[in-house]
Amino acid sequence: MTESYDPPAETPDLPAAAPPPYGGPPAPAGPGYPLAPMGGPADGPLGQIRSTGTCFLLMVVTLGIYSLVWYYKTHDEMKRHSGNGIGGGIALLLALVVGIVMPFISPNEVGGLYERKGQARPVGAATGLWYLLLAWLLLVGPIVWFVKTNGALNEYWKSQGATA
Repeated sequence: MTESYDPPAETPDLPAAAPPPYGGPPAPAGPGYPLAPMGGPADGPLGQIRSTGTCFLLMVVTLGIYSLVWYYKTHDEMKRHSGNGIGGGIALLLALVVGIVMPFISPNEVGGLYERKGQARPVGAATGLWYLLLAWLLLVGPIVWFVKTNGALNEYWKSQGATA
């Protein structure tokens, strides 16, 4: 007895797949599911690109007070954009109470933005070691840490379409 093979009937267009879990590969494009320039799903509002030199100058002129503003604003923007992270209020509280943890948390969250888009992390928690281990050497460590962290955050915002 011979059986013939009948191909399945055409199926109507299905809606796009759900977003991938944290750290997964980028989701496929489809109706109502645009891709951001870096390759992952579009997220919330973009953050502000901040000049590293201007921020550093403001930190010096305000005797470090601007660093609290920077922590608040950047963490608030990252949380609004990705839905992940500690947010501005918690970042400010941690900076005031146990400030030594912020050089580790901030680059880790910046790296997480890249990871969600399927990219390699340019900075991570280990970047905080620059701050911690070289702070005694004329503030070289904190400067290197800030240049790396703020630079990576600015590059992320640019890759998502933000303009200076």
